[in-house]
Amino acid sequence: MTGRILRIELRRSAALSVALLSLVTGTVLLLTSTQFFAGRWMQLAISSRSLLMVLLPFALAGGAWLGQRDARYRVTELFASTVRPRWQRVVPTASALAVAVASAYVLVFLVAAGWVVPTAGYFPASALVVAGVGVPALVAAGWLGMAAGRAVPRVVTAPVLAVVGFVLVGLIPDLVMMANTNAGLARLGPEPSAVLLVPTFNGLDDLQTITTRVSLLQTLWLVSLAATGLLLLGAVRRRAIALAVLPAVLGGAVAVPLLPVGGTRGAAVVDPVAIELVCDNDGPQVCVTRAHTALLPDVVGPARQALGMMATKLPDAPVRAVQTRQADYWSRRDPGTAPPRHAADTIVFDTPTIDRAGRADLSGDYFLPSLLDAAWGQDCGDRSEPDEPLARTVATAWLSGQPPTPQRWWDPADIERAQSAYQALVSLPETEQRGRMAAARAAAMDCRSDGLLAILPAKKP
Repeated sequence: MTGRILRIELRRSAALSVALLSLVTGTVLLLTSTQFFAGRWMQLAISSRSLLMVLLPFALAGGAWLGQRDARYRVTELFASTVRPRWQRVVPTASALAVAVASAYVLVFLVAAGWVVPTAGYFPASALVVAGVGVPALVAAGWLGMAAGRAVPRVVTAPVLAVVGFVLVGLIPDLVMMANTNAGLARLGPEPSAVLLVPTFNGLDDLQTITTRVSLLQTLWLVSLAATGLLLLGAVRRRAIALAVLPAVLGGAVAVPLLPVGGTRGAAVVDPVAIELVCDNDGPQVCVTRAHTALLPDVVGPARQALGMMATKLPDAPVRAVQTRQADYWSRRDPGTAPPRHAADTIVFDTPTIDRAGRADLSGDYFLPSLLDAAWGQDCGDRSEPDEPLARTVATAWLSGQPPTPQRWWDPADIERAQSAYQALVSLPETEQRGRMAAARAAAMDCRSDGLLAILPAKKP
């Protein structure tokens, strides 16, 4: 009997409309930004969680509209006069909404997975766990919306809940992060652990994952919140309403002390499998991380070209090119920690831009200069002189045999210094050029910038 009622609710109630709206909106949003997750399962999971900024308000508003149904058709008193308990009447409707929003979320994930499977070189099982946390989040939002719609059966209830839901999941985490950041973008302190009660994430590096502990604690909190929503929906007496709040209170009391501080950065760790190297040894060795295996065929050619150009100019030139295994600065909980230094016979290059199909986007001729620039780079942490980027530009131009290209943000004095430094360097005898730049690279590998800075003329007062 209950199954039959559930099928009727799925066909005829607003649950189907909420599911279709969520499915269409979620699919459009993900498929217009496939470059952020193509070929990477964990990024698809994070993108799905970020999608909750839109889907959760839909579930809240849809639940509120569904919860107002009895009042809208003026049958509240009629149903209340029957001997059938209220919970028996609301469970099929609540179940239909839960099935609808969960199915829409899963279908969006499966559709977007079509842009991951062809180029993915690594499947972390934790990606399914991270993405799966969105299911109880949507169910909780739908049931809380139904309870609110039943309690306040007004036309404005659904849109107000949608706005409140967007503010809670879309703006509050960012506002908390901004409150812990000063005008110089330095962090004043980590975000409180309660921020992770919000089920959305604001970005993750390709080499990171969310710890299973955080996912389980978030699931515990969201399941308890869903239980509160369902109990509020079925409650009639004041005592039952008061008791309905207990699951959410207990879930929050357990989760908050156990969740890490720092928001997304605190919940993220480097995935040891994702940073394993996958190499092409048919020539000078070129390696990328396992998470970016699909990029290897695209970067091999430019990387070996850069190594060849270095070999013709530098004594003891690098013979190996490796993609960085460090998460980006913005994603680290403690960005000031210096990573281990790499060997002098290796250049470490940054991840190239990834296109909508999950392959390396090397258009614009930016990648080869960045590989040449990597010859002067070392993992030294946050230790850089103001003029060091300008000196590295001149050194990179010397490797390429072309004058330095002025950047848009350079002032005229920097342009003049770079051009005069390059002309002075190439006017030296070739042997002296090689010796001077070899010494500059040796100093850079030891995290000293004096060798590179010496090729720049002094600033004019």
